[in-house]
Amino acid sequence: MSFSKVGALRYEFDRGIIQELSSCPGFYCGRTQFQDGNWSECGGCARGFRRNEFSACVPCNQDLGLYAWLYLGFMAILPLLLHFTFTDRKILKSSRNTIGLVICALIEVATAGAITLLLWEPVGQFQVKSCGVVDLSDWYPIFYNPNPNYEETIHCSYEAVYPLYTIVLVFYALADVLMVFVRLIARCFKIKVAKSIYSGLYFYPMLALGHLMFGGLVYYVFPYITIVTSVVSCAYHFASRSNQTIKALLWESISDWRNIGVIFCHWFLHAYGIISIVHQEYLYRDLYLLVLVPVPAILYILTASFTDPNKVNGD
Repeated sequence: MSFSKVGALRYEFDRGIIQELSSCPGFYCGRTQFQDGNWSECGGCARGFRRNEFSACVPCNQDLGLYAWLYLGFMAILPLLLHFTFTDRKILKSSRNTIGLVICALIEVATAGAITLLLWEPVGQFQVKSCGVVDLSDWYPIFYNPNPNYEETIHCSYEAVYPLYTIVLVFYALADVLMVFVRLIARCFKIKVAKSIYSGLYFYPMLALGHLMFGGLVYYVFPYITIVTSVVSCAYHFASRSNQTIKALLWESISDWRNIGVIFCHWFLHAYGIISIVHQEYLYRDLYLLVLVPVPAILYILTASFTDPNKVNGD
């Protein structure tokens, strides 16, 4: 900071290429060091780099933390759930088609995830280096381009949360392409795949657009989204049955393969959400919370008879 001749407070920084590292304005503007030892002008860091506290763009070499892995897992689960939901709602007419499409979805998502990780640096390893996430603003540096002294805007937009933005987009692109090839192969085994391909061609671009716009928000709330979705979906699943007696709900839950699969999906999501919430240093201490996973289903079965509208109106 400095005062001009007229007494106005101004922000001063070194412009252009410099020999000695000096600070840059804003939260994300940094300088890149050239091979000759000089430093670039203030701007966005290259892919895989992030500004440090001295305004130098340094490589992202942090190991991806457990919470970030869980976030990536959540983003991979989303298309899987959409495939399952579409199959359950639209194509559940023969067990052959249903099982075939479920297997296709699992193969597509698992293969796309494995290929994405192997292609990412370090190449050929199931390991990812990260810049880390410090704040919600890290996801949206485009809104934090500095304008020193209201004279000019310095554009410093880059992937500060590397690789959490691009790796998800690459995964969705690969999964979309693999979906077409895998399901065309499944068609050779007389699995009806046309409608499922159309659905994937719609929702994959929508997932990518949603990730671009709301990825940062989802990063912080996905554990709660997972738990709420699993509980509401579980209640909807049981409420859709015609016979709401305890005996019927229990018997249908264990005698029908579809109901077994749906319930286990709910339990998996509930467990995933709990682990995501207690992911930090108290993970092993709080694993006992997983006993809560079947509680929503059990609670619904035990209390459904008390919420029958006919009985309530009769009383």
